[in-house]
Amino acid sequence: QVQLVESGGGLVQDGGSLRLSCAASGLTFSNYAMGWFRQAPGKAREFVAAISWSGGSTYYADSVKGRFTISRDNAKNMAYLQMNSLKPEDTAVYYCASTPFSIATGWGTTTKYKYWGQGTQVTVSS
Repeated sequence: QVQLVESGGGLVQDGGSLRLSCAASGLTFSNYAMGWFRQAPGKAREFVAAISWSGGSTYYADSVKGRFTISRDNAKNMAYLQMNSLKPEDTAVYYCASTPFSIATGWGTTTKYKYWGQGTQVTVSS
């Protein structure tokens, strides 16, 4: 069974930092691209960041460019999202996702990703 488990969320003040982690099991991790999405109450799930199988290509939503960094450690079956300069509008449940398909295209669409974690809450106070 494929499982993705997010951790690292919490409450942080405006301008603070958090690092989210995603632990993957039940798949050959290095063969899957990884993505992060977020969903605020009453809103649709939106793309945050994605990283290719080898880590050679990364993609970011305009809203987080320059503040967030996605990375992966294939030896540990882990993906990460380092979030700096957090803003109240970053408040959401953050989800880890994976896909066996190339993310050269479609990296920002939820339908691209086959597996999803349970989500971790990030709250940024003003």
